[in-house]
Amino acid sequence: MAKEITPRETDYSQWYVDIVTRANLADYSAVRGCMVIKPHGYAIWEKMRDQLDRMFKETGHVNAYFPLFIPKSFLSKEAQHVEGFAKECAVVTHHRLMNDPNGNGIIVDPEAKLEEELIVRPTSETIIWDAYRTWINSYRDLPLLINQWANVVRWEMRTRLFLRTAEFLWQEGHTAHATKAEAEEEAKLMQKIYAQFAEEWMAMPVIQGVKTENERFAGADETYTIEALMQDGKALQAGTSHFLGQNFAKAFDVKFLNENNEQEYVWATSWGVSTRLVGGLIMTHSDDDGLVLPPKLAPLQVAIVPIPKPAPAIDEAAEKIMKALKAKGISVKYDTDMKKRPGFKFAEYEMHGVPVRLGIGARDLEKGEVEVARRDTKEKTSKPIDGIADYVSNLLDDIQRNLLERAKQFRTEHTTVVNNFDDFRDALEAKGGFISAHWDGNTETELKIKEMTKATIRCIPNDAPEEEGTCVLTGRPSKRRVLFAKAY
Repeated sequence: MAKEITPRETDYSQWYVDIVTRANLADYSAVRGCMVIKPHGYAIWEKMRDQLDRMFKETGHVNAYFPLFIPKSFLSKEAQHVEGFAKECAVVTHHRLMNDPNGNGIIVDPEAKLEEELIVRPTSETIIWDAYRTWINSYRDLPLLINQWANVVRWEMRTRLFLRTAEFLWQEGHTAHATKAEAEEEAKLMQKIYAQFAEEWMAMPVIQGVKTENERFAGADETYTIEALMQDGKALQAGTSHFLGQNFAKAFDVKFLNENNEQEYVWATSWGVSTRLVGGLIMTHSDDDGLVLPPKLAPLQVAIVPIPKPAPAIDEAAEKIMKALKAKGISVKYDTDMKKRPGFKFAEYEMHGVPVRLGIGARDLEKGEVEVARRDTKEKTSKPIDGIADYVSNLLDDIQRNLLERAKQFRTEHTTVVNNFDDFRDALEAKGGFISAHWDGNTETELKIKEMTKATIRCIPNDAPEEEGTCVLTGRPSKRRVLFAKAY
């Protein structure tokens, strides 16, 4: 199976597509730019979704659902917002089909034109804030902490499975607050939750920071981001949280009566992550033999393979092991498929990223042992069947830690501090990754660097210390470094 995967060093882009398709994560759709998420890929997304949902609810958020269709007039109420999404919108103009009188199949009924066109949801700020206008009356109604799990459509011209598709799945939180400070605190809290999820569950280290004015979400006063580094040296924006100020409240006239009995506009945030995280997971950990999954997000954590095929004694040992593993909350499968040989099964589980594989044969049983293979390092060892559940449980924890540490080490090795533009270009060309450099704070400078190198400012890191320096391009004064990178 590994021979079906293009090596990363040969063609990283094709390697990624090969992993997605060969590991049965997703497939191309008949609809341009859309994808079919296959069961294995969707199971990974479910694990992500379920954990994030728990984390949201632990911080007081609740789920709701809002319409897929947004009246065109709603988008025009917030000028900056509509400008940011105008080129990506899919528009519904008619509501009925009919048989072509000329016998040429189905056509759009020209008499069924909508009075007002509907936009297929690219994001939900406008439709949600229209609803909030009737839900919020006084300070007693605040804060309003709502999230929705949904699909959105952004008519992308260049698409890539999971990373950028015309339709994708995501969650979007939309909150309303009585004060600016509360809303800012909420936006920063969600950034921390995303970072915690990325590192503790995805084993994907991220940099927390704030976007430049040029890179902010359309309609936001501030955008907080988590940025990850992929194995090809490109950055991935893995999640964003936006402080929206009072922009949408003013656009949709959402006011509340404060404790002083005065009318005031509410303060807002929005935040989201999407199925793009599955792409980030693939590019952070996988290798030329297939998918590598951190145990916490692996739909199947342990596969037991009989060698060479099922037999009563092997079946009995496998059942005993499965019972012990399941008692520890570990997902496990005993593969009794007689149509596939053990070697094929080994390659299949390796391709699908199953963290641990156990092999049991007659000789293993004679010794009271089982062969243990871990996916991350491909190391194999033999361990006693007695106590194997404790060993595997600890091994899964070790794999989770190892993947995070390995990714952190890669990021460290591919983060370069530079002080002049020649070194900036050399580092970007030689090894890519994050480039830490001074910037004068000018959007014109930012765009010029992007034009010259295709690198963008990924963020101004939250922990960036004040440091006197000069802009890497213009030589103007700068008080802190920012992170540049080429990005997805």
